[in-house]
Amino acid sequence: MATILLGVTGSIAAYKAADLTSQLRKRNHDVHVIMTRDATEFITPLTLQVLSRNPVTTSLYDEKESWHPGHIQLADSADLFVVAPATANILAKLSYGLADDALSAIALACQAPVLIAPAMNGKMWSHPATQENVRRLQERGVAFIGPEEEGMLACGYEGKGRLWAVDGIVARIEEMLGGRSA
Repeated sequence: MATILLGVTGSIAAYKAADLTSQLRKRNHDVHVIMTRDATEFITPLTLQVLSRNPVTTSLYDEKESWHPGHIQLADSADLFVVAPATANILAKLSYGLADDALSAIALACQAPVLIAPAMNGKMWSHPATQENVRRLQERGVAFIGPEEEGMLACGYEGKGRLWAVDGIVARIEEMLGGRSA
């Protein structure tokens, strides 16, 4: 069983995090979800808490269990850090090492391999700033899956930007973990 940190950001594709969490739990992985505030507008923390069987982190200020920073403990426990869906905003934060919310702070403290599954408007994805952020992250060893090349986007446009299929993300996670599920 691997410990997987699943970052969920404010994309309409956030609802797919429920299926991703469920599939990873069925493979006996220990899933810990970290949500941005914007992600909570698309899917509730309670849904992901029930599916993951772990508390969901939405803020660094919720930590009241002990003196030890829980977000650092969470980062230390990870075998893999996955961000799905990943918005242009989180790509920029991760690229520049910003840590102004729970997700970006935990990502900055985490030494585990990282897999990012982008989901955004195709124009946002193809923007030179976003592409530079992707290149910078790839140069640091961050793996990417997607976005899908073609499809109807939530904004009404057709094109690149959709979150990669959940089954494909799960397969890539298993590949990166070396098939550690029980």
